[in-house]
Amino acid sequence: MPGRVYTQLLELANERFGYLTPDDARAAGIDPLRLQDLTRRGLAERVARGVYRIELVPRTTLDQYMEATLWPQGVKGVLCHETALDLHDLCDVNPAKIHLTLPAHHRVRRTVPKVYVLYHRDLEDADTALHEGIPIVTPYRAILDGIEAHLGPRLLGQAIETAAGRGLLRGEQLADAWQRLKEPTPA
Repeated sequence: MPGRVYTQLLELANERFGYLTPDDARAAGIDPLRLQDLTRRGLAERVARGVYRIELVPRTTLDQYMEATLWPQGVKGVLCHETALDLHDLCDVNPAKIHLTLPAHHRVRRTVPKVYVLYHRDLEDADTALHEGIPIVTPYRAILDGIEAHLGPRLLGQAIETAAGRGLLRGEQLADAWQRLKEPTPA
């Protein structure tokens, strides 16, 4: 029967769709090697290097997004671009991949799973939020990301209108988003 350590890790994992990293264990005062012990005992699964999932936590449709934000070792990824537009339900975008922003200085030294698209940018606190506990850019930043990535004026216009209608974009941000969308893109 699992003991105190497992119970502590399970409580942490419940807040994160079942996912934990060695840093999470360390922050809770638990030896990170205990995650490997749980894996050997069939109580956890190693889903990526440095990312574990406690099996007892029920799976949801958001699991893949939490796993993606934990995948880069040493930093937390933030959902962005099309993925953020989709999760914020701002437009009819249907991303085929999970888009992540990592800090500008962070370099990935391992093979990036084909399902991830990585961007590097230092985000301000005002550019980030949580979606059911998962790090994600704000609707405004997601729209700006979409504009920079040339997502398409129909989808971006829909995103701006939806965000404005919900009160997520106002004043300067709303005007700035429309202005940026209308500016011709440099060749």
